Amino acid sequence: MSSLPKRSLRLLALSLWLMPVLAGAAPAASIATLDRILVVVNDDVVTQSELSLRVAETKKQLQLEKITPPPDDVLRRQVLDHLVFERVQLQIAAQTGIRVSETDVDKAFESIAQQNKMGVEEFLKFLRREGLDPATHRANLRNQMLIRQLQEREVLHRVAVTDAEVDGFLENQESRDSVNLAFHLSHIFIAVPESASPEAIAQAKGRAEEALQRIRQGGDFAQAAIGFSQGPEALSGGNLGWKNAGQLPELFLSAIKNLASGSLTDILRSPNGFHILRVNDRRGDVRTERVTQTHARHILLKSSEIQSLDDARAKLTQLRERIENGDDFAALARAHSEDPGSAANGGDLGWVSPGQLVPEFEKAMSALKPNGLSAPTRSPFGLHLIQVLGRRDQDVTQERTRGAARNQIHARKADERYEQWSRQLRDEAFVEYLPDETN
Repeated sequence: MSSLPKRSLRLLALSLWLMPVLAGAAPAASIATLDRILVVVNDDVVTQSELSLRVAETKKQLQLEKITPPPDDVLRRQVLDHLVFERVQLQIAAQTGIRVSETDVDKAFESIAQQNKMGVEEFLKFLRREGLDPATHRANLRNQMLIRQLQEREVLHRVAVTDAEVDGFLENQESRDSVNLAFHLSHIFIAVPESASPEAIAQAKGRAEEALQRIRQGGDFAQAAIGFSQGPEALSGGNLGWKNAGQLPELFLSAIKNLASGSLTDILRSPNGFHILRVNDRRGDVRTERVTQTHARHILLKSSEIQSLDDARAKLTQLRERIENGDDFAALARAHSEDPGSAANGGDLGWVSPGQLVPEFEKAMSALKPNGLSAPTRSPFGLHLIQVLGRRDQDVTQERTRGAARNQIHARKADERYEQWSRQLRDEAFVEYLPDETN
C-alpha cells in the first residue's frame, strides 16, 4: 500500500474542523463535471468530487488559522492521503459491526452548534447560508464518530497501566520532573515504510533535509509541515499542541528538554521515519496544589424506550421527597440507581476534586450545601439526584502527580499500540492511485 499518514491518538477527540462547517463548497455543477475515481481503496473508491470538497474545506481552515497553504498540488496530495486512510478505517469499522445511532449523531451535532455558540436551528441556517448541505455535514460527522469508536476499541481499550508501572515511573527523579514539564510542539514527520530499501530511506531523509533547510533559511514551519509532513497533524501546520514530557518518546524528549522556545531540533531518526520538532513554548506545573474537594453521592436514572426523560424526572422527584421525609439515601440508591460504578455503594462517589465530573453535575453539586439535595439534574449520562455529604481543603499534589504519571504512561503505550495497529491496516489494505489526468 502507498504510504499513508499516521493518525495520532492525540487526535482521538477528532478534528471536527474537517467537517464542512467552516468551508465553502464548490458549486454542484463544477463538481459533477470533475467527478471521477482517483483512488481504489479495497472495494471502495475516492472520487475527484470528494477531494475537491475536502481541499476547499482545508484551505478555508488554514486561512482561519492564518496559515499560508502550500501549492495546490502539494495540498491536494496531502488531503488525498488523509482521505484514503480515513476510508480504510471506515471500512474496518463497517466490517467489525461498529454503528452510530441517529441519537448519537444528534447529540454530537448539537454539541458542535453549542461550540459555535449557536442553537441547532441557527446552526442549520448557518450551514445553508454558507452553501453547505446539512445532510452531508451529518454524514461526515457520523464518519468521524465511527473512526473514533474504532480507534477507542482497537487501541485505547487495549491499553492498561498498572500501579507498579506508575510506581516505577515515579521512582526515577527525571521521570518525576517530567510530570511537571510540558512543551508546545510542532512536528514534521517523513515516513519510512517497513522493510524500506536503502534508496527509499535516502529519499525520505532527503525530504526531511529539504524541509529543515527551508525552515532554517527563514521559511514558515507550518507551511513546511503542510508541504512535507506525513503526520496526522500536517494539515494543521504540524501543530501537536501542549504535551507533557512523560507523554513523549525518549527520542523526542532527549532532543528538546534543553531547547529554548522557538528552537528547532536536528533531524531525528525513529523506526517509523524522520522527524523535525520545533519547541513553540515550554512550562512547568506548580508542584503543590490544594483544592476544595466534595464528598457526594447520587442516584442516576437513564432515559430509554421504556422510561422517558419525563418519567425519570418524576421518579427522581418522588425519591427526593422520600429522602426529605426520612428514607435512607443509600438504600434508595442501591435499589434504584442505574450507575453501575456507585449504586452498590449507596451512590457514594467518594471525595472528588474540581474537574473530575461532567460540568452539569459539578455545577449542581457545587451549588449545594452539606446534606443538601439537588433537583433532578440532567447530564450526558442521564438524570441525577445529588447529595453533598461534606467538603474539605485537600493537598492533592501527590494524587495529581500519580494521575498525571498514569495518563502519560497510558498515552505513550497507546501511541505504540496505535502505530502497530495502523501499520497493520496499511499493510493489509489494497490501495491503487489511478493516473490523474488533471495534473
